[in-house]
Amino acid sequence: MITRIGYARVSTDGQSIDLQVDALDRFGCHLIFRDEAYSGASRTRPGLERCLAALKSGDDLVVWKLDRLGRSLPHLIEVVNELDRRRIGLVSLSEAINTGSPGGVLVFHIMAALAQFERALISERTKAGMRSARQRGRHVGRPRKLDDGLVVEAVSAIGGRPGSVAGAATRLGVSRATVYRALRRVQDAGGGSRHGVAGLRAGGYMPGDIEHGI
Repeated sequence: MITRIGYARVSTDGQSIDLQVDALDRFGCHLIFRDEAYSGASRTRPGLERCLAALKSGDDLVVWKLDRLGRSLPHLIEVVNELDRRRIGLVSLSEAINTGSPGGVLVFHIMAALAQFERALISERTKAGMRSARQRGRHVGRPRKLDDGLVVEAVSAIGGRPGSVAGAATRLGVSRATVYRALRRVQDAGGGSRHGVAGLRAGGYMPGDIEHGI
C-alpha cells in the first residue's frame, strides 16, 4: 500500500496554511509536515527535512503546489531527482502532476531541460559581463587587498633600497606576493596608471627591480 505524506508551507505568519492542509487531507495524506513563516528561499526548512526523512521507497510526497517544495526550478529538479533515486513519487495537486504517470515524468524532463537552459543563460551573461568589465579596465574577481597607490607610496617611502618589497609588505601588513602583484600592475599600466611608474622611480625603485626580487 502506498503511503501518502504531505508537505505544506507558508512564507509569513500572516498567511494561513489551512487551505493546503485541507487539500492534502482530502487527498488522503496519512501524515502532513508543515513549515510556517519559512520563505521558499530559506535553505533550512525543518518541516521539509523531517518530511523527506520520513518518506520510504514506494511512498508518495504530496504538495499543494510545486512552489511549496522548491526554492527555485534547479532546486526543485534536484529534490525530484533525489525522490526518484529513492523510488519515491511526487504529486502536486494544483498542477495535476504525478511522477508515477508517464505524463508526470515527461513534465519533469521538460522542467529539467529548462533548468539547464536557465543555468546556461546565467553563465553566458556572467561571462559577457566580465569581458565587458575587463575591456573597460575594471577589476574582475575578488576585491584586491591593497590599492596600488598605497604600495607605490610604501615602496617609495623606503627608497627602493634592497629589501624594499619585504619592508613595504611589513609596513602594509600583507605578504610580499601581494606587493609584487601590485607593483606588476603598476608597471604594466605604465603611464596610463594614475600612480604610474613615475611614482616608483621617484622613490628610487625601477620597474626592472620586480624581476630581480628587490
